[in-house]
Amino acid sequence: MVPVRRVMLLSTIHQRNRKQRRRVVTVTKSEANMRIGAVGVVHRTPPTANTFPRHNFRPRVRCFSSSGHVLFIKDVAVTQPPEHLHHLLKMLQTRGETIISPGSRQGLIPLIVPLSENQSGSVTALLRWPTAPSGMEMPVVEVRKHGVWLLAKNVDQYIHRIVVEEDASQCHGSNGELYDASSEAGEKLYRRGDFAESQIANVDQYILKKVGLFPDILERKVVHHFEQEDHVSAMVTGEFYTRKDLFPGFGRPFVFYAEILQKVRRTSEAKDAARVALKSPWWTLGCAYQEAASIAQWEDEQIEYVKEKVSEEGKREDLKKGKAAAQIALDEAAFLLDLASIEGTWADVTERIAECYIEAGFNDIAKFILYKD
Repeated sequence: MVPVRRVMLLSTIHQRNRKQRRRVVTVTKSEANMRIGAVGVVHRTPPTANTFPRHNFRPRVRCFSSSGHVLFIKDVAVTQPPEHLHHLLKMLQTRGETIISPGSRQGLIPLIVPLSENQSGSVTALLRWPTAPSGMEMPVVEVRKHGVWLLAKNVDQYIHRIVVEEDASQCHGSNGELYDASSEAGEKLYRRGDFAESQIANVDQYILKKVGLFPDILERKVVHHFEQEDHVSAMVTGEFYTRKDLFPGFGRPFVFYAEILQKVRRTSEAKDAARVALKSPWWTLGCAYQEAASIAQWEDEQIEYVKEKVSEEGKREDLKKGKAAAQIALDEAAFLLDLASIEGTWADVTERIAECYIEAGFNDIAKFILYKD
């Protein structure tokens, strides 16, 4: 059971044949909040400076074994650990990152399982959707102030990308140590030298064709099309990025699409796309809420709406309308995460979010959210 809030949005979509047509875009709060099924918009991958300022909070960093992460995911996150997680942890350590305790989450969004921290303070983690469909794998994310940035849909895809990029850069001095660290996982996913043998023009194209789709690579592709003054290809790629089945649950694709629509002065369509993005969890936008709200031409009305929904009066109104108490609790948990993402004030709402999941009957998720070293 997941929060449901449906919005119907008419938007004009640019087609390959440059004809204009009208279409209805349907987005549900439940799809966004696994919310699964929401789609987003694209932007260039923000630089390291946009990651969460680590001087404001720093999880306790210490070496932690891969078996510890596996047990944490089984016993605390209560989900299936990725098969090759221990290989990924070894690869992260090989490239100079510090493996950290999965319980080192003080000041971070409470839906993650931390894996490693690099020298700039950026944390790589797994995302534990609160009400994910059965069988859905844990995405690999980078933790940021306002939420998370999707690195890969799953651990195997991230390992595959890392070993391909290393192989492609061997001419620049790479010695294959990451491939060696990946062990049988790397051997299963990639054969050394395949990129060179493929004669594909560049590593990004190879990854999109042979490994999978990644937000930052799709965004770079759009930027490249603009640099080549190929606006049609840029817009087609940007719209493709927003397909619901590509990055379910993430609002990022629509934010980026809104930005490129704004770039070509299609302001009304940009506004519509940004408003669709804001029906996804705000912590999946890949930017501050205010940036997306500005394109959507919203000031504080959405924030006020959400605050009203989590108030006692708002919850009583929902009960009067016949909404189940468990559903109201799930809605409140989702809304509180949205509000916390605005300033990254996760610690302020963690306990109440856990209470909401208990009220909705998700005791295991509540324990996971509250757990910290």
